Amino acid sequence: MKETRYYATGRRKEATARVWVSPGDGQISVNERTLERHFPREALRMILLQPLDVIEGRGKWNIHATVSGGGLSG
Repeated sequence: MKETRYYATGRRKEATARVWVSPGDGQISVNERTLERHFPREALRMILLQPLDVIEGRGKWNIHATVSGGGLSG
């Protein structure tokens, strides 16, 4: 059976983000680190999770992202 997986790339100035989204149990990783480890500030995690809350998808999608450039909150 073929796994459903979505891919997107975003760029701004010198920053690049690649994101893969697939149905799952809510695992989120950024540059091979957990969400809590990559974004230590609660406010940043809340902003990141807002789209999942809007679609009631928290805990239903696995997200794997690789980012470079831009800084921690940039």
